[in-house]
Amino acid sequence: MILRLSSRACVLSGSARLKSTLSTFFDEMGKAGIILKSASTGIFENLALEDWIHDHVDLQNRSVLLLWRNSPVVVIGRHQNPWQECNLPLMRRLGIPLARRRSGGGTVYHDFGNINMTFFTSKKKYDRHRNLKVVTSALKTLRPDLDVAATDRFDILLNGHHKISGTAAKLGRTSAYHHCTLLCSVDRSVLSSVLKSNTSEVIKSNATPSVPSPVRNLLDVDPTLDSNTIMDAIASQYNNEFGFDSPVIPVDPTHEYLMPGIHKMAQDLQTWEWIYGRTPKFSVCTSLVVDDVNIKLDMDIKNGAVEQCAVKIPEDWLPSEMVNEFTSTLNGSKYCPNEAAVLMAAFMRTHSMTGDVAEKIHRLCAGVVSVM
Repeated sequence: MILRLSSRACVLSGSARLKSTLSTFFDEMGKAGIILKSASTGIFENLALEDWIHDHVDLQNRSVLLLWRNSPVVVIGRHQNPWQECNLPLMRRLGIPLARRRSGGGTVYHDFGNINMTFFTSKKKYDRHRNLKVVTSALKTLRPDLDVAATDRFDILLNGHHKISGTAAKLGRTSAYHHCTLLCSVDRSVLSSVLKSNTSEVIKSNATPSVPSPVRNLLDVDPTLDSNTIMDAIASQYNNEFGFDSPVIPVDPTHEYLMPGIHKMAQDLQTWEWIYGRTPKFSVCTSLVVDDVNIKLDMDIKNGAVEQCAVKIPEDWLPSEMVNEFTSTLNGSKYCPNEAAVLMAAFMRTHSMTGDVAEKIHRLCAGVVSVM
């Protein structure tokens, strides 16, 4: 059973009837429970799919399980600070994108070795314990002696110690979703590297912090526990737990006709204003050493932009007038290394200075950019 698109309609294989949208298709199916599997491995498309289902599907009369996986990406919670949570310079070098989801919770790393599950229900039926029971029961069906259990924090631990699943949720007025991860064969060396901030010690923030935990892959304890096997088991257990009889239906979140408005949802999730600009206000207080000179840097960041920048430098190293003009250039700009570099290049082109001063400004700029 596969959802396909034909001109402006969604066609269900084996049926001649046309369905205008995914929600209409669900209504005509008449099932109380539906299992979907995303055909996309793009984080922004999959997060948009979550939002679209939450906003457009009648979840008062049905429940939905969405299974999905992503190519490598770091995902932060709605109320988190990316500079505090992950190593942004390393992510840029590795080509790993950053995404901010609409649910709370902590920061996670996804790759093809991680399974994501989203349980959609009415707000009244929202039950994280029961959802996690689906996951642990599915794993024990595959390997009865596997020691997996959910915690009071709604994590799942392997052998009582290693975290293999974390939870986050979004509660709307009448509907809700609970999503969780499951580590099958994630690249743990990349995970540990990108989730270790290089600037957390110089940031003061009230943003929600992540709680670090030791992790392990399921494949480490049983090489038969691959992602596809586990997803099949979870789908089966979901039907058993809730008394449903849904097949696993692949759905492509890139199809605008199937889900009107989903393209804009995905685009909104990719904007700098959402990913970085929604960061709670924070300050950066650090000391830089340039040419054996101690430089104190203080910045206030609001909505992802430099609200105020102050640099204290010995007068005999760089004239105070030049320092003040330097900091004024940064005020109001995005707290972003690319924008800072462009502004500093323009600053140096438009100000008359000796070669020695220009070199010092260049090194000072490099120091400022290093904390972004």
